[in-house]
Amino acid sequence: MALPRLAVTAGEPAGIGPELIARLAATELAADLVAITDRDLLARAAARCGLSIILDDDDGAPREQREPGSLRVHHVPLGTTEIPGRPDPRNAHHVLATLAEAADGCLAGRYAAVVTAPLQKSSINEAGIRFSGHTEYFAERARADVVMMLASPGLRVALATTHLPLSAVPAAITRDALERALHIVHAELRTKFGIAAPRIAVLGLNPHAGEGGHLGREELDTTIPLLDALRAEGMQLLGPLPADTAFVPAQRTRYDAVLAMYHDQALPVLKSEAFDRTVNLTLGLPFIRTSVDHGTALDLAGTGRADPASLIAAAELALTLAARKREESEEA
Repeated sequence: MALPRLAVTAGEPAGIGPELIARLAATELAADLVAITDRDLLARAAARCGLSIILDDDDGAPREQREPGSLRVHHVPLGTTEIPGRPDPRNAHHVLATLAEAADGCLAGRYAAVVTAPLQKSSINEAGIRFSGHTEYFAERARADVVMMLASPGLRVALATTHLPLSAVPAAITRDALERALHIVHAELRTKFGIAAPRIAVLGLNPHAGEGGHLGREELDTTIPLLDALRAEGMQLLGPLPADTAFVPAQRTRYDAVLAMYHDQALPVLKSEAFDRTVNLTLGLPFIRTSVDHGTALDLAGTGRADPASLIAAAELALTLAARKREESEEA
């Protein structure tokens, strides 16, 4: 049987992404790994890690096995040679071209999933290209409504808003936005994770979930009426819960996932306990996308010491989700 083809993007050339891919290639992961990046960039990254890897051009042909230390490459040339730790805006178009190939390849069925290494958003913006992140880019490319989720072995956290200034969050927490997010999370917990009747905890926006309106009315005016309406449709929803107690062990037994209102409301909890095992995934896309849960680590780039655990976890989750998708397709 042919191995599932995983597209892997290297992200910021001056960051740790290329080195992480070299270390991923050295594992025994049962996947046909296709690195979408510059071939010479990968060779230099492998050398920095003290690894000898085999780089084959990707011809798209099925592959029944992969020897550790080998991967295929869809070559996308750099704009300029990387200097580890020093992002260069001249490579912005290279980075976006790798994402475009990954997304379009998934949509066309050339790849079973895409796994992304971290990129440097500021470098792309400094090139004069408005860019807010992988999640938003793939949503636009696929013309899909999406939700960002981070998942560890013991916790799944989805975000109602992603990369917004904190001052802009309250206005973005509308009934329509929350309803859309909850429908996506509910559907994807069923299809991607195989949870027949998902239980979702919804956090309040304000301290103490508004404390009956004394600390803000967003819960009374928006969240509670929506949750009541969705419960009437059959969804199992908890909340709105105060964020400061939602993650204690007794609460965790009551839900399968959490919907947080903004980026830093819940992610510090998850990352503090499982940073090396947490995976970022985009819900709502017509293809599978997973990613590391960390940034470019420019201070480590070029040293060969970056920990590949999160990228390996992302690739393993992508394989699990791809296998479930294939099984469902065969049963249909």
